[in-house]
Amino acid sequence: MRLGHSLPADLAALLRESNGIDDEYGDGLIWSAERIASENKSLRDDEALASLYMPFDPLLFFADAGNGDLFGLLSRIDRLDVFVWNYENDSRTWVAPTLDKYLDWRLTGRIEL
Repeated sequence: MRLGHSLPADLAALLRESNGIDDEYGDGLIWSAERIASENKSLRDDEALASLYMPFDPLLFFADAGNGDLFGLLSRIDRLDVFVWNYENDSRTWVAPTLDKYLDWRLTGRIEL
């Protein structure tokens, strides 16, 4: 991967089968592999963002909430938890124990932002 590390196994498996998942309104519940790479590279390389926010390297963003917040997995740790990054206050909050639960909870409205 052009980000300098491999994808978490569950995300890589999902992308091999679907290359992204949209909800009923066309919003990306899981971005395509290309978008994951480009969005993460852009966030990590932006010097202006680096002066405003904590480093993005620990998270691998894979979806957005439609309001500017982004969902991510820990990029270099074998831990399955999903976090949401709030762009307004730079918080990183746990939202699901696995990618599967994230999808289930997003589709059923359990994850509210």
